[in-house]
Amino acid sequence: MSTAIVMDVSTADLVAARMQMALSLGWHIVVACLGVGMPAITLIAEWRGHRTGDLHYRLLARRWGRAMGVLFAVGAVSGTILSFEMGLLWPGLMGKYGQVIGLPFTLEGIAFFVEAIFLGIYLYAWDRLPPKTHMLTAIPVVVSGVASAFFVVTANAWMQQPTGFDEVNGEVVSVDPVGAMFNPATPSQTVHMILAAFMVAGFCMASVYAVAMLRGRRDRYHRLGFLVPFAVAAIVTPFQIGVGDWAAHFVAANQEVKLAAMEGIFQTQRHAPLHVGGVVIDGEMRYALEIPSGLSLIAHFDPNAEIMGLNDVPLDQRPPVNITHLSFQVMVGAGFALLALSVWMALAWRRRKDLPQTLWFLRAAAVSGILAVSALEAGWIVTEVGRQPWIVYGVMRTSDAVNPAPGLVYGFILVCLVYAALTVATVYVLRRLARDHSVPQAPQESDVTAFKVI
Repeated sequence: MSTAIVMDVSTADLVAARMQMALSLGWHIVVACLGVGMPAITLIAEWRGHRTGDLHYRLLARRWGRAMGVLFAVGAVSGTILSFEMGLLWPGLMGKYGQVIGLPFTLEGIAFFVEAIFLGIYLYAWDRLPPKTHMLTAIPVVVSGVASAFFVVTANAWMQQPTGFDEVNGEVVSVDPVGAMFNPATPSQTVHMILAAFMVAGFCMASVYAVAMLRGRRDRYHRLGFLVPFAVAAIVTPFQIGVGDWAAHFVAANQEVKLAAMEGIFQTQRHAPLHVGGVVIDGEMRYALEIPSGLSLIAHFDPNAEIMGLNDVPLDQRPPVNITHLSFQVMVGAGFALLALSVWMALAWRRRKDLPQTLWFLRAAAVSGILAVSALEAGWIVTEVGRQPWIVYGVMRTSDAVNPAPGLVYGFILVCLVYAALTVATVYVLRRLARDHSVPQAPQESDVTAFKVI
């Protein structure tokens, strides 16, 4: 009886630890993506403003810069929470393998401080430096933001494909931190994440102005506010689709169990079908549209290729199938929906040098930010849940890494309250910024004639 009670408490704490990490990472990753993509988009707007003399670009850049400052501060808070959680929730991981994956976290900290310094200069020196010099101060912000994302994701990639160490009698030896950071999963996973950041930032920013345009604000300021970030996201989207295919091929070659969960394949088979939609019920994929031989062809470029099924994997080594499969479907579906929206915009622009003349485009653009965030979150669910029950794939189980101390459920509840308050505060401040219609630098009479009409 006492053994059963201990097992129940341990299971509850493990679930609480995983849920707390999922909440923290899921919240932080959206803010982090905005922090990676927004500086580059803001710099583009400022550069266009100085090149064309159009003050609307410069006004947009200045307001986006303010939002960047808010999001950076919020991201610093959520990132700090995550850094503490790595040690508090997963001492088994950090205690044993911290020396292996410590390098990318150190480099990320350096990149974070560089970004903080130059973001402060960029925001403070807007009217205190010559225009070209001021734009130059934004370049380290852009570079360090991308670098931060790269370094953090290399640590996660290592958890997918652990390298850079040997283990002898349970002890970690022959540590190669550089080899661990540049593990086989690093190239596809880091590029996939960085492109996702630009998509999330671009579509989220554009969706704000799409909503305003639906409400009748069709002036040049709002049109440029939509076009600049949307153009960046639209350009990135087809490349992201290609990188996603690259990442999927890596999974097919190195994480067969995850692939089987992503597609709901239970029987090892050749000519494995590709499932569109569907849900797993009683160990079978149901209600899915099956494309014959589609998975074998896409995964290995051979319709006769064999795909391993979950029935060949012990029950205690299978990831949650429905969560992994449905998340993968959401990610792919949202990605192709955004690609279609980008093509729609490109075709209309090629014909008329203007936005598509239909309310349906603006309605779709208004939800593009939600779609981009949904694809981002779903992709991370596939990445993290799909490798369960391993925290370090094939090396350490998640249950062996969690903090054995009781009471992790209460920590999860507390973190939920913290993130609820953080969400309310962030939305409130950003809405206040959006309602601020003051013009930092009023246009001169001579500048009005320089405005171009789209």
